[in-house]
Amino acid sequence: MTPADQAAVFIEALPYLQNFRGSTFVIKYGGSAMENQDLVDQVLRDVVLLEAVGINPVLVHGGGKAITRAMKEAGVIAEFIDGLRVTDATQIDLIDRTLAGEIAPGIVAKLRQMGGKAQAVSGKEVLRARKMEHRRFATGEPVDLGFVGDITELILTPIQELIAQETVPVISPLALGVDGEIYNINADLAASDVAKGLGARKLIYLTDVNGVLRDANDPTSTIPTLTPWDVARLKQEGVLTGGMLPKVDSAIEALENGVEQVHFLDGRIPHALLLEIFTVAGIGTEFRK
Repeated sequence: MTPADQAAVFIEALPYLQNFRGSTFVIKYGGSAMENQDLVDQVLRDVVLLEAVGINPVLVHGGGKAITRAMKEAGVIAEFIDGLRVTDATQIDLIDRTLAGEIAPGIVAKLRQMGGKAQAVSGKEVLRARKMEHRRFATGEPVDLGFVGDITELILTPIQELIAQETVPVISPLALGVDGEIYNINADLAASDVAKGLGARKLIYLTDVNGVLRDANDPTSTIPTLTPWDVARLKQEGVLTGGMLPKVDSAIEALENGVEQVHFLDGRIPHALLLEIFTVAGIGTEFRK
């Protein structure tokens, strides 16, 4: 790029910088974007940049593949129903240790290494939950997911205090149950609830595909914009299935509870966050009311 090209990039970003300054963005970070070290560096550098220009990023991290790997090493077979991880007593302990001992500290260390300020926040500190009563999407049959919870309460003060200190909260998807047990929370749902509670301007999911695809076998079939009506139609048509269902449901719920915009981005695309936030074209799928 010539110096003039570089200047043009800043000029294009200027109105977005002015518009979003002081806003809170909740970012759900997981999937393949957490598996490749180059992608990890790019995503987290983007988060540091967002904080540096006056945006308040809040990270809610997943850990699906790291948890599955830890379970495999322990001889535990992972089981999913409708995109939700079935979790027994042994697994919840392993999940807790993996999130708290490996994933969250790694993210925080990398953000600090890049010049940002960050602090791990266990979901057990800020989320309260009850045991999830789930019915299979396809049949309506009740199924026991074990130690999987639905969030009942948010304790926002620790998160708000970190935001006020210009420190990025890095939140793990666990919750303390009203019965004293620890519950595994779907990270997409946790991010949605945190975004609603904070009144976030944007909720951004970094996924393994470039938004919502009309054809799961065609990576170029991204649907650029969806409304709640569109989502209902796509469910009827069978376009939305598996792990995409809780993501989409949480996106719609966030929109209906004060979050202005929700984005599904491919975390494998270099600097996907910046391309979506600071350019005219954008990428992925945007959800609007």
